[in-house]
Amino acid sequence: MKRIRLGVNIDHVATIREARKTTEPDPVTAAMLAEMGGADQITFHLREDRRHIQNRDARLISEMAQTRVNLEMAASAEMQEIALALHPDSVTLVPERREEVTTEGGLNLLRGAERFAGVVKALREGGIKVAAFINPDLSQIKESAKLGFDAIEIHTGEYANASGAEAESTLRAIKDAATSAVKYGLRVHAGHGLTYHNIHPVVRIPEIEEFNIGHSIISRAVFVGIERAVREMVELLRR
Repeated sequence: MKRIRLGVNIDHVATIREARKTTEPDPVTAAMLAEMGGADQITFHLREDRRHIQNRDARLISEMAQTRVNLEMAASAEMQEIALALHPDSVTLVPERREEVTTEGGLNLLRGAERFAGVVKALREGGIKVAAFINPDLSQIKESAKLGFDAIEIHTGEYANASGAEAESTLRAIKDAATSAVKYGLRVHAGHGLTYHNIHPVVRIPEIEEFNIGHSIISRAVFVGIERAVREMVELLRR
């Protein structure tokens, strides 16, 4: 049985805090509790507009985490500088639009390839693994390999929002993307919209070695606590 890593995205804890601009709930505490529940990695997105995670959160989590730290960020000069200073275990480059509620799709690496290549090179030279958050599209996979990424994270949002025959079609696209990525020498991660109810078919894709899940885990944690919510997701990944 393969061991799949679970990255717990704690952004939504910070979202609750920022709704009142207060000090609680503290995403740093949430990160530590997620680790106690069995998380292999703490994931957070430091957005350019700082709508949830703040610089203080990013610094403390990077210093205190006992497991891996994965920083999601835009491919900007500011974020590159922050990443090199924090030195997380990995960075996932993601698209970012100020008006979106959450990330709405994968990067288009074919547009602005030179900019992506520069950020990837700088981060890798700084000893940080770099992944591209992309849709399950062969052209984006090819470009990921060309630009020097270590891994891709497949955007699973379309699958998560589908049902019936459409869900089967989107699942096949994820499977094909994972297979192609490995052939190009890329490691495969997945995330977005995955829940305790829809993750089973995706877990069975053998090429995927890491899932980054936030909203569903934090939503469940409201009722059962973070440690238990994380533990229950870990059990689903390891069956």
